[in-house]
Amino acid sequence: MKLSALLGKARHSWAHRWLANALLPWLIPFNRPHGFRVVPLKDGGMSVTIPYWRINRNHIKGIHACALATAAEMCSGLAVIERLDPKEYRMILRELRIQYRYQAKKRVIASAPDLTRVIEEQVMVPLRAADAVDYTSTVELHDSDGNHVATGIATWQVKPWSKVRTRK
Repeated sequence: MKLSALLGKARHSWAHRWLANALLPWLIPFNRPHGFRVVPLKDGGMSVTIPYWRINRNHIKGIHACALATAAEMCSGLAVIERLDPKEYRMILRELRIQYRYQAKKRVIASAPDLTRVIEEQVMVPLRAADAVDYTSTVELHDSDGNHVATGIATWQVKPWSKVRTRK
């Protein structure tokens, strides 16, 4: 099953949501210890929940800055992958910026909006004339009380696999 199709089905089915959350830690092993949970948003877009666990906390008992950055990257990437098939397009994280606003001492939810129209306008149309396109998305992170914890800005390079060259 394609990941983009699985994420789309997970939007309306608890069984597909469970399957996505069972598979993603194996597909992205670096994120496995953090216990992130992926929940596609009902109106489109993606969210990633960061539990307030010991492994995600820093020395002052807040959620670690790197855990917030990792969740922002994952949320942004999954929102893009939901609209672009990874078998057709290679995505590489080119830049990740995080603006921290509030210390998170509770569960945090990273949210990316629905990218259906944006991907078509800013990625697919320019790719008809170029070999690669940079796409920047913004992810907001809020704690369970609604406090704006951080904003992540991820820039992805998107390129068709047919244009990828690994040898000189």
